[in-house]
Amino acid sequence: MADLSAFPITRQYPPTRPDVLQLYGLPTPNGVKVSIMLEETGLAYEPHLVDITKNESWTPDYLSLNPNGKIPAILDPDGPGGQPLALFESGAILIYLAEKTGQFLPADPALKYQTIQWLMWQMGGLGPMFGQLGFFHRFAGREYEDKRPRDRYAAESKRLLGVLESRLADRQWIMGDDYTIADIATLGWVRSLIGFYDAAEIVDYAALKAVPAWLERGLARPAVQRGLQIPARPA
Repeated sequence: MADLSAFPITRQYPPTRPDVLQLYGLPTPNGVKVSIMLEETGLAYEPHLVDITKNESWTPDYLSLNPNGKIPAILDPDGPGGQPLALFESGAILIYLAEKTGQFLPADPALKYQTIQWLMWQMGGLGPMFGQLGFFHRFAGREYEDKRPRDRYAAESKRLLGVLESRLADRQWIMGDDYTIADIATLGWVRSLIGFYDAAEIVDYAALKAVPAWLERGLARPAVQRGLQIPARPA
């Protein structure tokens, strides 16, 4: 049995199955990237809900796993060389899991790096912009009298959706016929933009064709449906 006692995170979230990968997260747009990936790959794992509304990601034990205090993060007892590996940042985790399982990342070097480029596009652009729009459109920022921040993020989110629309115009998935970590990283954010953030109208989502069809295909996948609910939120 794997000994994970050297990792303080196991004090906060004691594993019941220490021999399988430990997932620490919450079903947010970033969090579901990893739960979907784990469901898609079929890797055995144990999910732990990190309740960010209770600041559980800012405890000393959690910060020992991710000093940035964000979710998701993982602890793999069977990392490189058979040694435990703790990892944070959703994009890094997706690449790690893809390489660990040989799934959802092309083996061809050129296609591999093109896939990673779209993953980085989501990480550096689409995700942060959608998140800011959500804050200014639905949450506390909507009370701000000055609407210039909201309009700035709405315009940039609309532009990024246009980039995705162009990419998907003649493709089933972001990389063509093959579903990859680029799709896994992006699906949850687009779903939240038009659902949880209620921003479809402000970004003119109804004018798009390829993106809604792609989102529908993605959300129809059983692993995506399961991953969107993991870890289960508190009742």
